[in-house]
Amino acid sequence: MTPRCLRSGSIGLLARVAVVVLALALGLWTSAPTAGEPGTTPAPTPASNETEAPGAAQRAAALLQPFKQDLQQALREGLARGPVEAVAACRLRAPEIARAQSRDGVRLGRSSHRLRNPANAPPDWVAPVIDDWLTHPEDRAPRTLPLGEGRTGYVEPILLQPLCLSCHGDAIAPDLAARIEHLYPEDRATGFHVGELRGVFWVELPDPD
Repeated sequence: MTPRCLRSGSIGLLARVAVVVLALALGLWTSAPTAGEPGTTPAPTPASNETEAPGAAQRAAALLQPFKQDLQQALREGLARGPVEAVAACRLRAPEIARAQSRDGVRLGRSSHRLRNPANAPPDWVAPVIDDWLTHPEDRAPRTLPLGEGRTGYVEPILLQPLCLSCHGDAIAPDLAARIEHLYPEDRATGFHVGELRGVFWVELPDPD
Protein backbone atom coordinates (compact mmCIF):
# COMPACT_ATOMS: atom_id res chain seq x y z
CA MET A 1 0.00 0.00 0.00
CA THR A 2 5.22 -7.01 1.83
CA PRO A 3 4.73 -8.81 4.71
CA ARG A 4 1.32 -9.27 6.22
CA CYS A 5 0.40 -6.39 8.51
CA LEU A 6 -2.30 -8.10 10.54
CA ARG A 7 -1.64 -11.25 12.53
CA SER A 8 -3.78 -12.77 15.25
CA GLY A 9 -2.35 -13.41 18.66
CA SER A 10 0.73 -11.52 19.73
CA ILE A 11 -0.05 -8.00 18.50
CA GLY A 12 -3.24 -7.62 20.51
CA LEU A 13 -6.68 -6.52 19.49
CA LEU A 14 -6.25 -2.78 19.96
CA ALA A 15 -3.09 -2.56 17.87
CA ARG A 16 -4.65 -4.68 15.14
CA VAL A 17 -7.81 -2.58 15.02
CA ALA A 18 -5.79 0.63 14.88
CA VAL A 19 -3.82 -0.55 11.86
CA VAL A 20 -6.96 -1.66 10.04
CA VAL A 21 -8.83 1.58 10.64
CA LEU A 22 -5.94 3.82 9.72
CA ALA A 23 -5.45 1.91 6.50
CA LEU A 24 -9.11 2.39 5.60
CA ALA A 25 -8.65 6.15 5.60
CA LEU A 26 -7.59 6.04 1.92
CA GLY A 27 -4.35 7.78 2.73
CA LEU A 28 -6.15 10.45 4.72
CA TRP A 29 -3.11 11.24 6.89
CA THR A 30 -0.99 11.82 3.78
CA SER A 31 -2.70 15.09 2.99
CA ALA A 32 -3.84 16.21 6.43
CA PRO A 33 -1.30 15.08 9.02
CA THR A 34 -1.36 15.95 12.67
CA ALA A 35 1.87 17.27 14.10
CA GLY A 36 3.95 14.38 15.38
CA GLU A 37 1.67 11.73 13.90
CA PRO A 38 3.76 8.71 12.79
CA GLY A 39 3.77 7.73 9.16
CA THR A 40 2.71 11.14 7.86
CA THR A 41 4.15 13.46 5.27
CA PRO A 42 3.70 17.24 5.29
CA ALA A 43 0.51 18.58 3.78
CA PRO A 44 1.15 19.64 0.18
CA THR A 45 1.43 23.32 -0.62
CA PRO A 46 -1.42 24.38 -2.90
CA ALA A 47 -0.30 25.06 -6.44
CA SER A 48 -1.01 28.36 -8.11
CA ASN A 49 -1.98 28.66 -11.78
CA GLU A 50 -1.99 31.93 -13.69
CA THR A 51 -5.51 31.28 -14.96
CA GLU A 52 -7.07 30.44 -11.60
CA ALA A 53 -9.39 32.70 -9.69
CA PRO A 54 -7.48 34.69 -7.05
CA GLY A 55 -6.76 32.56 -3.98
CA ALA A 56 -8.65 29.54 -5.35
CA ALA A 57 -6.00 26.99 -4.33
CA GLN A 58 -5.85 28.28 -0.77
CA ARG A 59 -9.65 28.44 -0.46
CA ALA A 60 -10.04 24.91 -1.83
CA ALA A 61 -7.37 23.47 0.46
CA ALA A 62 -9.08 25.12 3.43
CA LEU A 63 -12.44 23.65 2.39
CA LEU A 64 -10.91 20.16 2.40
CA GLN A 65 -9.77 20.37 6.02
CA PRO A 66 -13.22 19.86 7.66
CA PHE A 67 -13.86 16.98 5.24
CA LYS A 68 -10.65 15.26 6.29
CA GLN A 69 -11.27 15.94 9.97
CA ASP A 70 -14.81 14.55 9.83
CA LEU A 71 -13.53 11.43 8.06
CA GLN A 72 -10.98 10.92 10.80
CA GLN A 73 -13.67 11.31 13.47
CA ALA A 74 -15.91 8.77 11.75
CA LEU A 75 -13.06 6.29 11.66
CA ARG A 76 -12.29 6.82 15.34
CA GLU A 77 -15.93 6.11 16.16
CA GLY A 78 -15.79 2.95 14.06
CA LEU A 79 -12.59 1.92 15.81
CA ALA A 80 -14.35 2.04 19.17
CA ARG A 81 -16.74 -0.67 17.93
CA GLY A 82 -14.13 -2.92 16.32
CA PRO A 83 -12.63 -3.53 12.87
CA VAL A 84 -15.82 -4.70 11.14
CA GLU A 85 -17.64 -1.56 12.23
CA ALA A 86 -14.66 0.50 11.12
CA VAL A 87 -14.95 -0.91 7.60
CA ALA A 88 -18.65 -0.08 7.59
CA ALA A 89 -17.92 3.42 8.86
CA CYS A 90 -15.57 4.07 5.98
CA ARG A 91 -18.14 2.76 3.50
CA LEU A 92 -21.20 4.54 4.86
CA ARG A 93 -20.00 7.67 6.58
CA ALA A 94 -17.51 8.92 3.97
CA PRO A 95 -20.21 9.62 1.32
CA GLU A 96 -22.43 11.23 3.95
CA ILE A 97 -19.60 13.51 5.03
CA ALA A 98 -18.83 14.48 1.44
CA ARG A 99 -22.48 15.39 0.85
CA ALA A 100 -22.65 17.40 4.07
CA GLN A 101 -19.55 19.38 3.13
CA SER A 102 -20.79 20.00 -0.43
CA ARG A 103 -22.82 23.17 0.03
CA ASP A 104 -22.94 26.83 -0.99
CA GLY A 105 -21.89 25.90 -4.51
CA VAL A 106 -18.99 23.69 -3.34
CA ARG A 107 -18.62 20.03 -4.31
CA LEU A 108 -15.85 17.82 -2.96
CA GLY A 109 -14.87 14.18 -2.64
CA ARG A 110 -12.22 11.50 -3.04
CA SER A 111 -11.40 9.39 -6.07
CA SER A 112 -8.77 7.14 -7.62
CA HIS A 113 -7.66 5.46 -10.83
CA ARG A 114 -8.18 2.12 -9.08
CA LEU A 115 -11.41 2.38 -7.15
CA ARG A 116 -12.61 0.44 -4.17
CA ASN A 117 -16.05 2.03 -4.31
CA PRO A 118 -17.36 2.66 -7.86
CA ALA A 119 -19.43 5.54 -6.50
CA ASN A 120 -16.15 7.48 -6.09
CA ALA A 121 -15.43 7.63 -9.83
CA PRO A 122 -13.62 10.89 -10.68
CA PRO A 123 -15.43 13.83 -12.25
CA ASP A 124 -14.55 14.34 -15.91
CA TRP A 125 -12.15 17.18 -15.15
CA VAL A 126 -10.33 15.21 -12.42
CA ALA A 127 -9.55 12.08 -14.47
CA PRO A 128 -6.97 13.80 -16.75
CA VAL A 129 -5.11 15.13 -13.70
CA ILE A 130 -4.88 11.61 -12.26
CA ASP A 131 -3.65 10.29 -15.61
CA ASP A 132 -1.01 13.00 -15.81
CA TRP A 133 0.23 12.30 -12.28
CA LEU A 134 0.53 8.62 -13.15
CA THR A 135 2.55 9.48 -16.26
CA HIS A 136 4.66 12.14 -14.55
CA PRO A 137 5.18 11.07 -10.93
CA GLU A 138 7.88 13.69 -10.47
CA ASP A 139 5.27 16.48 -10.59
CA ARG A 140 2.44 15.81 -8.15
CA ALA A 141 1.87 19.23 -6.66
CA PRO A 142 -1.80 20.10 -6.05
CA ARG A 143 -3.42 21.70 -9.07
CA THR A 144 -6.14 24.21 -9.79
CA LEU A 145 -8.03 24.29 -13.08
CA PRO A 146 -10.52 26.78 -14.50
CA LEU A 147 -13.76 24.88 -15.14
CA GLY A 148 -15.68 27.67 -16.83
CA GLU A 149 -19.00 29.23 -15.87
CA GLY A 150 -17.39 30.93 -12.88
CA ARG A 151 -16.05 27.75 -11.25
CA THR A 152 -12.59 26.44 -10.36
CA GLY A 153 -11.39 22.91 -9.64
CA TYR A 154 -8.69 21.82 -7.19
CA VAL A 155 -7.03 18.39 -6.96
CA GLU A 156 -4.70 17.16 -4.21
CA PRO A 157 -2.79 13.84 -4.42
CA ILE A 158 -2.97 11.03 -1.86
CA LEU A 159 0.30 9.09 -1.80
CA LEU A 160 0.35 5.67 -0.22
CA GLN A 161 1.88 5.42 3.25
CA PRO A 162 3.09 2.21 4.97
CA LEU A 163 -0.04 1.86 7.14
CA CYS A 164 -2.18 1.76 3.99
CA LEU A 165 -0.64 -1.59 3.03
CA SER A 166 -2.94 -3.41 5.43
CA CYS A 167 -5.93 -2.74 3.17
CA HIS A 168 -4.36 -1.72 -0.14
CA GLY A 169 -1.15 -3.76 -0.42
CA ASP A 170 -0.26 -7.21 -1.74
CA ALA A 171 -0.86 -9.18 1.48
CA ILE A 172 -4.19 -8.50 3.18
CA ALA A 173 -5.29 -10.56 6.16
CA PRO A 174 -7.89 -13.17 5.09
CA ASP A 175 -10.65 -11.98 7.43
CA LEU A 176 -10.23 -8.38 6.34
CA ALA A 177 -10.00 -9.37 2.68
CA ALA A 178 -13.27 -11.29 2.99
CA ARG A 179 -15.01 -8.28 4.53
CA ILE A 180 -13.72 -5.94 1.83
CA GLU A 181 -14.80 -8.37 -0.89
CA HIS A 182 -18.28 -8.55 0.62
CA LEU A 183 -18.67 -4.77 0.83
CA TYR A 184 -16.82 -3.94 -2.40
CA PRO A 185 -17.19 -6.78 -4.91
CA GLU A 186 -15.69 -4.59 -7.67
CA ASP A 187 -12.65 -3.62 -5.59
CA ARG A 188 -9.55 -2.70 -7.61
CA ALA A 189 -7.71 -0.91 -4.81
CA THR A 190 -5.10 -3.53 -3.87
CA GLY A 191 -1.55 -4.25 -4.98
CA PHE A 192 -0.28 -0.75 -4.20
CA HIS A 193 3.20 0.04 -2.89
CA VAL A 194 4.46 2.77 -0.59
CA GLY A 195 4.84 6.11 -2.34
CA GLU A 196 2.49 5.30 -5.22
CA LEU A 197 -0.43 7.51 -6.12
CA ARG A 198 -3.38 5.99 -4.24
CA GLY A 199 -5.97 8.58 -5.14
CA VAL A 200 -6.96 12.23 -4.85
CA PHE A 201 -9.04 14.71 -2.95
CA TRP A 202 -10.92 17.09 -5.25
CA VAL A 203 -12.93 20.27 -4.84
CA GLU A 204 -15.14 22.33 -7.17
CA LEU A 205 -15.87 25.84 -5.94
CA PRO A 206 -17.44 29.02 -7.31
CA ASP A 207 -15.17 31.92 -8.14
CA PRO A 208 -15.52 34.92 -5.82
CA ASP A 209 -17.88 37.65 -6.96
